[in-house]
Amino acid sequence: MSIAIIGKKIGMTQFFDDLGNRIPATVVQAGPCAVLKVKSAEGKDGYDAVVLGLGKGRVKSLTKPEIGIYAKLGVEAPDVVREIRVTQDEALLYTQGESVDVSLFQPGEKVDVIGLTRGRGFTGVMKRWGMHGFPRTHGVHEVQRHGGSIGNRTWPGRVQKGMKMPGHHGDSKHTGLNQKVVAVFPAQNLILIEGGVPGAPNSVVTIRKAIKVAIRKNG
Repeated sequence: MSIAIIGKKIGMTQFFDDLGNRIPATVVQAGPCAVLKVKSAEGKDGYDAVVLGLGKGRVKSLTKPEIGIYAKLGVEAPDVVREIRVTQDEALLYTQGESVDVSLFQPGEKVDVIGLTRGRGFTGVMKRWGMHGFPRTHGVHEVQRHGGSIGNRTWPGRVQKGMKMPGHHGDSKHTGLNQKVVAVFPAQNLILIEGGVPGAPNSVVTIRKAIKVAIRKNG
């Protein structure tokens, strides 16, 4: 994984850079995130990770052990809890019991944004997979939006696994790679990311430093 923070998607806006170029950007309210636990590969956990909490949760929805954990740390019960895998060096940026904010990121750097896509319910093959359907001409009856044949001959005599068919559309985990940070406003806990990010407004997203940045070859 990488250095990361969790936040809530606010919506889209436009941002003008120093040259006057208009940049479509998504506004994410990220942090401050309470550091609930720092796990170490050398300890009993066996791996390096941090557990972050965002927002203010309902105390009546918590169990007594959870209430005791937050009371011992001296933090409010969070609304969202996420565990993020980090390296041993990256774990040094997180201190248990304290908090982190958007100052972890700088304008111009690349990030990955992880979230759940919008749920669109049960949809057909044209909306879900972009199929063309059948021509609306003479002789075609009630199958204009169908997917067509899905079977095989005697062998193997079944529908192949992974066949594109109607079904539940959206509401799945998606990672947007190498998106540029347009601006960071630590005072308002806001970060602007170029382009769109997965999820509906007010949905929870995880922002991490990009781990697959393309290396340009000289010449």
